[in-house]
Amino acid sequence: MRLPLPSILKMKNMKNLFFTLFAVGALLAYAPSAKLAIGDTAPLTDYKMLDVSGQSFSLDDIKGKNGLLVIFSCNTCPFVLGWEDQYSMLGYHAKEQGIGVVLVNSNEAKRDGEDSMAEMKKHYEAAGYNTPYVIDENSKLANAFGANTTPHVFLFDGTMKLVYTGSINDKYEQKNKVATTRWLADALIKLAAGNTAAINPQETKNIGCSIKRK
Repeated sequence: MRLPLPSILKMKNMKNLFFTLFAVGALLAYAPSAKLAIGDTAPLTDYKMLDVSGQSFSLDDIKGKNGLLVIFSCNTCPFVLGWEDQYSMLGYHAKEQGIGVVLVNSNEAKRDGEDSMAEMKKHYEAAGYNTPYVIDENSKLANAFGANTTPHVFLFDGTMKLVYTGSINDKYEQKNKVATTRWLADALIKLAAGNTAAINPQETKNIGCSIKRK
């Protein structure tokens, strides 16, 4: 039995509405939140992420008594490659000062290629990293933080309140350039001394490659 034309059109309209609502829901599910503001509490601190060591860690597992440094990173972005020679130094000094450090790879769209776990392990060894380097599945943590570049820095105090965010320093992707303004290093020193009110600036512009969300 053939349905009358109005019924067919109604069914098509309902089908189109369903797919539209589904698409909007999917976009909302994976869209990043607004970027964390200074003073905000870190979200998803109990969210477990697989590390290159084979273990899984949450932000709660990694944070130190004086706070936590989260750097959204990846394997191939020129800005990361230009800055990552400082990752180990930052990791060492932060740990000395009771501040945990984690590198987070949120490039879900490249997970089957240059940002796979296998490639992360290779890059970890080649670059001489000394902190956890974890996979953020479906960019879940990046979305919650509102992170949008690699690198993108978020520094939290011992109560997991954001005290600095943005860039590491003014070196950017230029490997041969010497940084003249070390925003993050200065913030780490002041955080360890319990003087977060003296961190200035508290926010700088994060510059890098976009996080490749799926």
